[in-house]
Amino acid sequence: MIQKVSVRRLNFTTVRAVMSFCSFSGGEFYKGHFETGMYVCAECGHELFSSRSKYEHSSPWPAFTETIHENSVSKHEERWGAYKVKCGKCGNGLGHEFVNDGPKHGLSRF
Repeated sequence: MIQKVSVRRLNFTTVRAVMSFCSFSGGEFYKGHFETGMYVCAECGHELFSSRSKYEHSSPWPAFTETIHENSVSKHEERWGAYKVKCGKCGNGLGHEFVNDGPKHGLSRF
């Protein structure tokens, strides 16, 4: 049985997790969640990230190194090294991409 849990517009099932921008207060429930699955947009279900690209980071939110598809997200530069990230299908706000802040040199952190 697949159970879907909803916390601050972020949902997870063993098959899919639904993502949306989360507030800073209290951190994010799925930051330490590393079960196999796919993260999708909370608004439209568009595929965003795979659990294979998720890693531990000191930020209070889940961290990923890459999107599933080239068109998974749209982004625009907010400042040097930081991009505002939205769902590539519906424009739902997802947070930021920080260039060269991933677990290895040259990788971004979403």
